[in-house]
Amino acid sequence: MPRHGRYLPHGVIPAVLLPFNDDLSIDEKGFRGHLRDVAATKGLSAITINAHSTEVASCSFEEQRRVLAIAQEEIGDRLPLVNGVWADGSIEAARIARMAADGGASALLIFPPAPFTLGQSPEMALAHFKRIADATDLPLIVFQYPLATGQGYPRDTLLKMVDEVPSIRAIKDWAGNVPQHEMHIRTLQSLPRPVNVLTTHSAWLLSSLVLGCNGLLSGSGSVIADLQAQLFHAVKVDDLAEARRLNDRIYPLARVFYADPWADMHNRMKEALVLLGRLPRAVVRPPLVKLSHAEIERIRAALVEAGLLGKERRDAA
Repeated sequence: MPRHGRYLPHGVIPAVLLPFNDDLSIDEKGFRGHLRDVAATKGLSAITINAHSTEVASCSFEEQRRVLAIAQEEIGDRLPLVNGVWADGSIEAARIARMAADGGASALLIFPPAPFTLGQSPEMALAHFKRIADATDLPLIVFQYPLATGQGYPRDTLLKMVDEVPSIRAIKDWAGNVPQHEMHIRTLQSLPRPVNVLTTHSAWLLSSLVLGCNGLLSGSGSVIADLQAQLFHAVKVDDLAEARRLNDRIYPLARVFYADPWADMHNRMKEALVLLGRLPRAVVRPPLVKLSHAEIERIRAALVEAGLLGKERRDAA
C-alpha cells in the first residue's frame, strides 16, 4: 500500500467530511466523490480522515477501518493519509494505530483521551503516547487542545513528550490563544529535532499563519482547500496583500462555520457542500441534528460573499 516514503507532517492538510445516507450508514459513493474533489486541489501535503470532521466519535472501529480503505483506494496513490486516533483508553488507541499502519496511513493524529478532562499528569500523557509509539513507527501528530479543557498539554509536559517519544513530529495546535500558540511555534519548530506546528485556528487563520506555522490541518479544507492552500503560499512568500485578499474571502465562511455551538462546525460544512452541489445530502449522526433553515441560509449567504456561489443561484433558491 502507498506510504509515500517517510512522510513529515507539514503544509496544507484538509480534514475531509464523511457523508451519510438517510439511514445513517456511510455514503460510500458520496465519500469517494468528496475525496477526489478535495484531493484534486493544488498545493496539498496530505489528507486527514477519521477525525472530528468525519464524526469519528460516532464511528465504530470497523467503520474507521473502512473509511481508511476507501481513502486508500481513491486517493492513496496521490497523497499521504493522516489517520486520526480517537480513543478514551490507551490500549484501544494502540489498536487503532496498528490498524491505521496496516491500512497504509502515513501519519497518525492523536486525540487526547477524554479522561484528561478530569486532570492529567505528565506521566499519564507520556504513558498514552508511548503505548501508541510502541504499536507503530508512524509519525505522530499531537492534537493540542486548549488548556482550559484539561485535555491540553502544558508546555513542560509537551516538551517532555517530544523528548521521550521521537516519533512525535508535529502538533495540531488548537491552543486557542495567541501567546501560547506563538510559544509553540517558536519553541517546537526550533528544537534540535524540530516539531512542526500545524495550526487549526481556522477561525483566525491568517493571524495564525503569519506567526510562522509550518502547516495547517483544518476541517474547513473540506470546503475551501484551494483558498487555504493559496493563503498558506501567500504567507510563505510574504505577499501580505494577496494574503489579505484571500482572507477577505475566507472570513465570511469562518464566521458561520465556527459560530456557537462549535460542535456543529462540520455539520455546517456539509450543508455548504450541498449548497455547492458537491454532496447530495447533509446527514449527520446523533447527537448532532439537522441545522435550521435560517442557519442554512446564513451559510448560503456566506458562500455568496466568499465568491463560491453565484448570487443568481441564491436568489433562485
